[in-house]
Amino acid sequence: MNARPLDRLHGLVWTALLAAAVAGGAWISLPVGPVPVSLQPLFVFLAGFVLGPRRGALCVGLYILAGVLGLPVFAGGRAGLGHVLGPTGGYLLGFVLAAAVCGLATGGRGGPLPWLKAAGFGALALCAAYGPGVLWLRRSLDTDWPRALALGLVPFLPWDCLKIAAAAACYRLLSRCRLLPGSPG
Repeated sequence: MNARPLDRLHGLVWTALLAAAVAGGAWISLPVGPVPVSLQPLFVFLAGFVLGPRRGALCVGLYILAGVLGLPVFAGGRAGLGHVLGPTGGYLLGFVLAAAVCGLATGGRGGPLPWLKAAGFGALALCAAYGPGVLWLRRSLDTDWPRALALGLVPFLPWDCLKIAAAAACYRLLSRCRLLPGSPG
């Protein structure tokens, strides 16, 4: 199988673009408690679908590294290692896992993504994001499970289900237009 000469560059551009989109999604947030509602998950899921498991996870890792190094890319324009160690730190780790899980649906090859497959992998990605997120929130706030779930899961679940559908719709459109890395010529 011969790769086109610009395929590698195309993949790098998509990685940087989606890392920037995750950062931009963080700026569109609504503070509702210790964990804000933001558009970040939409772009995390899309990064996985577009880039595949390895590159999707690396993309979200690049976003987190930018924040740790001081760029104001976290929700509310925050930055620094302290934010990663705060109540939302588990969700940031969960985002890396969620992108990898969504990436398993497509392998980053730019092929078709049926709605049912997107929903199934999206549901697994939510588990990957919420698992470490709620666990870390519970630990950092020193609270019980019902309160941690009420603060860190219940308000976000319906919105994040819609974000999975939106990410799948964006992926499907980009795939049809053959704009994705790995898309046939």
